[in-house]
Amino acid sequence: MIQELDLCEVPTVFICPISLEPMQDPVTLCTGQTYERNNILKWFNLGHFTCPTTMQELWDDSITPNTTLYRLIYTWFSQKYLLMKKRSEDVQGRASELVETLKKVKGQARVHALKELHHVVAVHATARKSVIDGGGVSVLSSLLGPFTSHAVGSEVIGILVSLTLDSESKKNLMQPAKISLMVDILNEGSIETKINCTRLIESLIEEKDFRSEIISSHSLLVGLMRLVKDKRHSNGICPGLSLLRTVCFYKEVKILLVSIGAVSQLVELLSGMEHECLELALCVLDSLSSIPEGRVALKDCVSTIPIMVRLLMRISESCTQYALSILWSVCKLAPEECSSIAVDAGLAA
Repeated sequence: MIQELDLCEVPTVFICPISLEPMQDPVTLCTGQTYERNNILKWFNLGHFTCPTTMQELWDDSITPNTTLYRLIYTWFSQKYLLMKKRSEDVQGRASELVETLKKVKGQARVHALKELHHVVAVHATARKSVIDGGGVSVLSSLLGPFTSHAVGSEVIGILVSLTLDSESKKNLMQPAKISLMVDILNEGSIETKINCTRLIESLIEEKDFRSEIISSHSLLVGLMRLVKDKRHSNGICPGLSLLRTVCFYKEVKILLVSIGAVSQLVELLSGMEHECLELALCVLDSLSSIPEGRVALKDCVSTIPIMVRLLMRISESCTQYALSILWSVCKLAPEECSSIAVDAGLAA
């Protein structure tokens, strides 16, 4: 229950000054300060004989159970528990009702029901469990198809991506018509919807029965590159790169990705990326360098060698390894020409 609570709801007097978490066994020192028993005992075991809050020397090392505060905490949490339990039951019931509603309604009524269910499952774990246990995943999956409107599809994808899907559910979602709809929505939806699409598709690719031809799609790769290049919505860059890294496992996808000019675009984006995204982008480029078309595209991009040299030993060990691997792939194509550029960029130093 403590884990589900927002700590800002808990009265500050209930919070242990050491762990900054609610106390369950409060004890008071001779200084009048109260702490969680385990936390203050750990403090003493470290050799400290001061009060952690005031740093006063302790003239008495005994600890006294704060029974008054314990009762207050117990009473507050008991009341909170009953409220949370009732709310949880209400939420579970409402989620089940909405799933049943989706079986009957169409048009705008369906969109409204989906929007409400989307909000409920995003906030409450119990609602997510209720949807799964009540067969809601198959109901939601049945709403995706070639004639699904983007308004419906966006909400369904937003709900599905927040649920823990089993293999059978994922297999059902791998149907070409459903994947095609996800790709269409990825290209035209809001930034939140685009991110949801990338995460759902990535979760499907992880299944062992996944067929690579499902994602060998020009439209999918173009949509991902748009997401990665969208500087107005930087929260979409890492999810987009993460899916690119995953699809680059397949050779036919690598060839297609190179053909749409992804190599030069990714290289040019490297300089302005956050470290987490930078590592993903380098991983994608390293993967593309494993095919002849990718190596040629990297060599033809004038920024490749200077940027790779600049990244060496600057970000992380993984980034350095990817950059070295890319440099090696490029330099093997034209050793003299590339070596000269690399030395001018500072590689020797």
